[in-house]
Amino acid sequence: MTDAPAENTPSPEQLDDEAEVFEQKAVRLAKRYKLIESGAEAYPVSVPVTTTIPAVRETWGHLAADETSGETVGVAGRVVFLRNTGKLCFVSLQSGDGSRIQAMLSLANVGEESLAEFKELVDLGDHLFVTGEVISSRRGELSVMATAWKIASKAILPLPNLHTELSEETRMRNRYLDLIVRDQARQVVRTRAEAMASLRRTFADRHYLEVETPMLQTMHGGAAARPFVTHSNAFDTELFLRIAPELFLKRAVVGGIDRVFEINRNFRNEGADSTHSPEFAMLEAYEAYGDYTTIAELTQSLIQNAALAVAGSHVVTWADGTEYDLGGEWDRISMYESLSDASGVEITPATGVAELQALADREGVEVHLPNHGKLVEELWEHFVKGGLTRPTFVLDFPVETSPLTRAHRSIPGVVEKWDLYIRGFELATGYSELVDPVIQRERFVEQAEQAAAGDDEAMRLDEEFLRALEFGMPPSGGMGMGIDRLLMALTGLGIRETILFPLVK
Repeated sequence: MTDAPAENTPSPEQLDDEAEVFEQKAVRLAKRYKLIESGAEAYPVSVPVTTTIPAVRETWGHLAADETSGETVGVAGRVVFLRNTGKLCFVSLQSGDGSRIQAMLSLANVGEESLAEFKELVDLGDHLFVTGEVISSRRGELSVMATAWKIASKAILPLPNLHTELSEETRMRNRYLDLIVRDQARQVVRTRAEAMASLRRTFADRHYLEVETPMLQTMHGGAAARPFVTHSNAFDTELFLRIAPELFLKRAVVGGIDRVFEINRNFRNEGADSTHSPEFAMLEAYEAYGDYTTIAELTQSLIQNAALAVAGSHVVTWADGTEYDLGGEWDRISMYESLSDASGVEITPATGVAELQALADREGVEVHLPNHGKLVEELWEHFVKGGLTRPTFVLDFPVETSPLTRAHRSIPGVVEKWDLYIRGFELATGYSELVDPVIQRERFVEQAEQAAAGDDEAMRLDEEFLRALEFGMPPSGGMGMGIDRLLMALTGLGIRETILFPLVK
């Protein structure tokens, strides 16, 4: 059995004809069958690997052309290049981190039968094990001069063309192919892991405890968002996928865990765009005897430390080559003052809904179920948000849109809340937490009235949470930050690129 040169194998995007796809798969399945018939294995339980491709490169990368190491290794990787030239075959093996090494199979070293089987049975995409001496080729290419080889896993479908960029749709739907093909895709995974480790180190240094709270909840709350609804057969009850861990983390603070955080998944049944995903990773943290000022300092440290961990500097380089400075002290502006300056109209917490609605109408700003708070926030986004370039804490929000936040200690009509904007999008939000159970009940009642009026994002009255507050929650500061958006700030990529396996319709 023979096959066309593996380097000419078409990519999945080129295989538009189903018959051609079937033919490609059939050829490889026949090779799998022949391997098994010969007594070999197409998918062995293990191969005798002695080291990794990155380790070989680190140890022997200094070899000069035609120099030998005298060391025999056993390495494995995915075949990403293959050239058969008579008595000598060349194959490039790629490890999971993208590192590559050349393996050379010669008639003299592996024998006629083994070389013929290699030419017949090995394709691009296969996982291949080789053992042999580490050398540098005549052209100075670090290589393994193989004395034996074995297929570690037979690929039944062909790899994409490694020299042609995959479409975004293909990359999102087949992330495993994206990881094989693109260095950037692999780097984002490493960057995310390094950022997550940095966040946990920062929290540990500040004596925070990490906990886990329920994702299935009988009452959704902690944010203004539309939930996903499901049903428990075991309990015969309606349940909600959580939109935020806030109300349970606050229970933990009531119970005496004074510094607590969680990194986990949230679900919001809303739109998807370049900065929103229905399923996303969220960080929330609460600190007893803190407030929105101390929690802002914490948030700045978390992000700056993450930048140092992934970039070695507070200046990060985005995917398009832009440098963005996350260092120094970040700007702090008032929502009402910045809106007044940008719009040319003085807007305060006392400005009436009619006046705000008139301004929104003039500017073409549409607001669903408008009240003072929603109008102010939508107008602020219209007039101010687009002009923010540096990392900026936007302070002091309308009370109507922040039902879980303490009233401002000196400015009537607003609450002690900030939103952090980086790259023009909201990355995090922080509060001086509302811990008065009487006022919290009043806020929940207002939210329930909004829900009855048709606001799908309004929170419900949560008696269990109110009962916890009645046992006494200390003055606290709290914050929430989207992990996917943190990666956007560090890499300059869209949200789907920062999620390993994004939801695709």
